[in-house]
Amino acid sequence: MQRMSFDELHVRIIQWSRDRQIIPNSTANALFLKMVSEMGELADGIAKKDITLTADAVGDVLVCLINFCELTNLDIVECLEGAYHQIKDRKGFLMPNGVFIKDVA
Repeated sequence: MQRMSFDELHVRIIQWSRDRQIIPNSTANALFLKMVSEMGELADGIAKKDITLTADAVGDVLVCLINFCELTNLDIVECLEGAYHQIKDRKGFLMPNGVFIKDVA
């Protein structure tokens, strides 16, 4: 099976959501709550060390996020690009205990 690009998946997810009236009939609040629910499933997969459950939950979170962005007129790629530009020049490192130490020099 040939992998789809993010752009192709994005278009198909939006169409799937429109076909089911998720867009435009949902709300930003409802989609956010659905995303939080899916994040709970992601946490469950991580806690259980279940890679199949974890991967499924990551996909579900992304579908919810794509729908949220579509409904709120946000471009998901622009949002990601903006976040990258905020972090790209940060210096520092992650300690083994999970604390990120910023390099302020």
